[in-house]
Amino acid sequence: MASVFTKIVQGEIPAYKVAESDKFLAFLDINPVAEGHTLVIPKQEIDYFFDLDDQLLADMMVFAKKVAHALDQAIECKRVGVMVVGTEVPHAHIHLVPFKSEPQVCIVAPKMKLTEEQFRDITEKIRKYIPQEIAVK
Repeated sequence: MASVFTKIVQGEIPAYKVAESDKFLAFLDINPVAEGHTLVIPKQEIDYFFDLDDQLLADMMVFAKKVAHALDQAIECKRVGVMVVGTEVPHAHIHLVPFKSEPQVCIVAPKMKLTEEQFRDITEKIRKYIPQEIAVK
């Protein structure tokens, strides 16, 4: 059965997409621990992060780096933290979390409740800084 992330890739479930390439997709986490909390996934469904082949893993990190730079410009933060937990959804993914203080970079941190309008506003704010080669079409 396809993961929820695969359903997002296939367009069966909507998402607040901030960046996309032929191999990867970045979208806002719907249960964010901080404003701009973004997930980066391979479009290919692979459950465990460390089962990604070396080249796909390397390419995913380069893609995530571009998204993180955009987040850093779009969201007021100290840094953009990186988490790989991999237990919530059986599809490899990276959490990019713009944070003001280190306790925000924790998967069990309190979740924010955002409206659809807030999600759209954050998405557009981030997209302004996404490089053209990974801009959402």
